[in-house]
Amino acid sequence: MKATLALEDGKIFTGEAFGAQGEAGGEVVFNTSLSGYQEVLTDPSYAGQIVVMTSPLIGNYGINDEDNESEKIHLKGFIMKEASRITSNFRSQKELELFLLENGIIAMTGIDTRALTRHIRSKGAMRGVISTRCGGETMVEKAKGIKPMAGSDMVKKVTCSSVKEYSKGLWRLNKGFNQPEKQELHIAALDLGIKRNIIRHLCERGCKVTLFPASTPASEILAAKPDGLFLSNGPGDPGAVEGVADTINEILGKLPIFGICLGHQIFCLSQGAKTFKLKFGHRGINHPVMDVNAGNVVRITSQNHGFAVDGENLPESMEITHYSLYDNTVEGVRHKKHPAFSVQYHPEASPGPHDAAPHFDHFIEMIKAHKGGSR
Repeated sequence: MKATLALEDGKIFTGEAFGAQGEAGGEVVFNTSLSGYQEVLTDPSYAGQIVVMTSPLIGNYGINDEDNESEKIHLKGFIMKEASRITSNFRSQKELELFLLENGIIAMTGIDTRALTRHIRSKGAMRGVISTRCGGETMVEKAKGIKPMAGSDMVKKVTCSSVKEYSKGLWRLNKGFNQPEKQELHIAALDLGIKRNIIRHLCERGCKVTLFPASTPASEILAAKPDGLFLSNGPGDPGAVEGVADTINEILGKLPIFGICLGHQIFCLSQGAKTFKLKFGHRGINHPVMDVNAGNVVRITSQNHGFAVDGENLPESMEITHYSLYDNTVEGVRHKKHPAFSVQYHPEASPGPHDAAPHFDHFIEMIKAHKGGSR
């Protein structure tokens, strides 16, 4: 069966349908990762987007239940040059197409993903419609009618509906970690679209994690008496997310704070910084970042974001700790007065393979120092 992708600028691509049938629209972006397609599919940060994988072959190691970053697929559509018809991996439990069908996700193969990626790089990420039903100008007009990502609060679509608690006993832990005998610290995590692996990292370090919906007021979070506040990743425009910046401001100075991705952006906004939309975003597992704090050491990082913090107008209360070696955009900050920091990239992922994981250890050390100083 044929499938069509139509972009808002009138560009049309055709290929073969893969996965569910129907029609879906969203912001068309590309990801340069050679692996990790299951994590991409289940990452809530991709909500409202159609993702183009630049790696030419996707699906060759199948799907398993352990690597999902959330309970379902959040993106709108998935585009590949070639979908592997052979699955070969001892951890595989099902094929990619079945996973897409189970989640009702429309996908395309047989498309010139190199040409599509070059088009997005040249013109910028744009709205598009993927369909197995029709093509042509009708789809282009539909693409133009999709709400732009700029100005969209996508967090309310992915955040948890109620408070949830996690501890190390609820996760299958990676071998090689020295597991503590008991949970020493209590982390309050604000769910802006959190990935499961973030919770795993905190649990592996002996933390009990209480996950709060994004709309939770500061008073309710503080009433749980946590030792630290974590701000998660998530989708959409950070400037359109309501209430979270105010919550951060009420807690800043009372608890150590650590933010990742969208959490990083909203943390900066809460202090008076500004954000802007990138032309085509940073999405992949090969992004070099300069770590100024470590004496200008380069870290290889995993990234997935379409907005960035404006480093030219950072408030006096904050300083840049990391920046991108691709385009010099802000990749990390810290508060000069209070125990709080954030990074734009994903330290829970493993492209380096573990270049950025020590951020979790730094957060734990910061909490222990704060607890010791408050006695």
